[in-house]
Amino acid sequence: MKVYIWICFGAFLIASCVKQDTVSPGSGTNTAQTTSDVSYGTDAKQKIDIYLPAGRGVENTKTVVLIHGGGWVEGDKSDMTFGVDSLKTRLPGYAIININYRLAFNATTNLFPAQENDVKAAIDFYLGKSAEYKVSKDLIVLGASAGAHLALLHSFKNDPEKHVKAVIDFFGPADLTTLWNGGPVQQLILVSVTGKSYDQDPAIYEQSSPVNFITAQTPPTIVLQGGTDNLVPPEQATILISKLQEKGVVNQLVFYPSEGHGWTGSNLIDSFEKIQAFVLANVH
Repeated sequence: MKVYIWICFGAFLIASCVKQDTVSPGSGTNTAQTTSDVSYGTDAKQKIDIYLPAGRGVENTKTVVLIHGGGWVEGDKSDMTFGVDSLKTRLPGYAIININYRLAFNATTNLFPAQENDVKAAIDFYLGKSAEYKVSKDLIVLGASAGAHLALLHSFKNDPEKHVKAVIDFFGPADLTTLWNGGPVQQLILVSVTGKSYDQDPAIYEQSSPVNFITAQTPPTIVLQGGTDNLVPPEQATILISKLQEKGVVNQLVFYPSEGHGWTGSNLIDSFEKIQAFVLANVH
């Protein structure tokens, strides 16, 4: 589930990128600040990059949270870095944080819910410093592939105070029980991160499935899905959208029939135009 979407996004929209100033924290809220590899835990992977905009304030500066993919067993926050400057041009005035989390290894180490817990810990750490960073506690959570699964899971399950105002899902797994039935590739990936088959431990699959936590209070959700995706089949998007509609949650499906697990070119630009419009319409 490792994707190339962000590299391509940076390549296609590089002309619109604005160079981010890098200064030490505490230099004043009128100056943009970037701080890399801020620890939110004791593990080497438990780090975030923080991008704070100029002119920010606790009353009006929302934050986009980025979560990388990689099948929960690989990948790094650097995979998402290419999108940071371009997101700034589409959502000016937003802060951005880019999360690393512990990766599962050999079906024995850092198994579910380690990744879920790390996303929560990273976000809690950041929100706990909202006054220091001079940002509000309003969030938009964006993930790709396995990162989208974690974005959905946090936003639907682990956000009781409803800080998340919108979720952006690039082809993320939403129902792990159904994904298990997708075939041997999906089963191999899921065993690698759970340590067990569905039959051995259905509870971990159910507790790690975002669709099981959708309520009428779930935040607006936009889903972007390729029609020929063989890793996260379109059925996952269909199940997710159906449950969101059942609960009356604002939602949008952006479907690209000929695209697979990630895309480039005009469809990628279209994706971010759709995201921008969705956020502007639903986050206030």
